Amino acid sequence: MSTKTTLTISVILIIAGTLAGLLLWNQLPDQVASHWGANDQVNGYMPRLWGVLLMPIITIFMLALFLAIPSMDPLKANIEQFRADFNVFITLIIAFMLYIHALTLVWNIGYTNFRMSAAMLPALGLLFIFMGQLITKAKRNYFIGIRTPWTLSSDTVWDKTHQLGGKLFIAAGAISLFGAFFPDAAIFFIMIPVLFVTLFTVLYSYFLYLAEQKGK
Repeated sequence: MSTKTTLTISVILIIAGTLAGLLLWNQLPDQVASHWGANDQVNGYMPRLWGVLLMPIITIFMLALFLAIPSMDPLKANIEQFRADFNVFITLIIAFMLYIHALTLVWNIGYTNFRMSAAMLPALGLLFIFMGQLITKAKRNYFIGIRTPWTLSSDTVWDKTHQLGGKLFIAAGAISLFGAFFPDAAIFFIMIPVLFVTLFTVLYSYFLYLAEQKGK
């Protein structure tokens, strides 16, 4: 996907999310539910204005940062090698954030007969799966991927860590999708796989680096 297409789709999504909130303004309470705990009970509120505008504002800043990253990175030539996939990821993460915004709006206008965590799982699982695919293609850089002192110091360690890490993220995404069938334990289908993959890839990169140093 080209950067121009990414920008166009993302801006359309942000405008649509903003308009949805404004159109529903009169149906929203003065204090909108904005945060849910692990038990899917609301435990945080914010004024209606911020409930409508905060997520679109956040996505604008996220979009600007993601688009700036390739030109900021000292290894930007490496990012260009997987730029098309990174552009798809930008579009998907913007879409995911606005999907959460849509769920929040739906909840606050009175449609509360769903579990927020379970509703998030399908989108989150698909996002993890694409992240895994992106990671397998990522070349060494300072912003995107599994960035540890050891992956950043060696192309070999980077490549091996990302090949395995990408597959593990895809598996974590599949587990998250499967968790939609167990809404009472949805949070565990998100947190446990992600924590495992994060810890494992950090340790894996470290031991790869040690092995590489011993082989010199």
